[in-house]
Amino acid sequence: MKDKRILYVSSEVVPYLPETEISSMSFEAPRMVNKQGGQIRIFMPRYGNINERRHQLHEVIRLSGINLVINDLDMPLIIKVASIPKERIQVYFIDNEEYFKRKATLTDEDGNLFPDNDERAIFFAKGVIETVKKLNWAPDIIHVHGWLASLLPLYLKEYYKDEPLFSGSKIVTSLYNQSFDDTLNMDMLEKIKFDNIDDKGVSVLAEPSYTNIMKVAVDYSDALIIGSEEIPKELQNYLKNCKKPVLKYHDLDSFSEAYTEFYNTQVLS
Repeated sequence: MKDKRILYVSSEVVPYLPETEISSMSFEAPRMVNKQGGQIRIFMPRYGNINERRHQLHEVIRLSGINLVINDLDMPLIIKVASIPKERIQVYFIDNEEYFKRKATLTDEDGNLFPDNDERAIFFAKGVIETVKKLNWAPDIIHVHGWLASLLPLYLKEYYKDEPLFSGSKIVTSLYNQSFDDTLNMDMLEKIKFDNIDDKGVSVLAEPSYTNIMKVAVDYSDALIIGSEEIPKELQNYLKNCKKPVLKYHDLDSFSEAYTEFYNTQVLS
């Protein structure tokens, strides 16, 4: 992976959030590429339960200061950055007071999904893309982890389809078993349509369940990775019929060689 540029976009990354399949892989995969001489950037949301002082987050003024329009509202984009100790890896945090100040990630203290998780996902996708544009850093591969990050393939291929910086970028999405019951906000499809995205390709989001959101991510990705030993059966079947490269599950002890080969022979070829 020497000199290849890989952008990792994840809903969670260790050491900033507790260890899960997503947060661990979102750290280990970039570390692997970094050791192989590749260039990496990692993006995640700046949830309010991330300790900014302990992890030494600081705002990047030159990248902050633009507004993103979400469902006809101007939402300020704040970019923060931190370095993972001992790894020489920088992590960029997408922040906004309205969406990410609360002291939790995706659910309230009773375990209920936040009603604006759909808008947070849209804001995160747009925020990552706008920040990478400001960095003027054209990735060879964009690797997406976690459902809150999973609108990025859609927005890159539709809303930002004429953006030349990403014309050569390939999108890989990992599918995990970290899902949610019920659905996100039932107005989610209307908010996406507000961005002039044709609802033909995303009509399944009339019911914004975990499975349907990940189906859209599959449709707009160039290659897929199974990130959990078991994923929902409906998604398993969807992957079988998607006619795109799919890498089967590999755990943290065995993923390195498989991911490197998949990137090189299936994604970049």
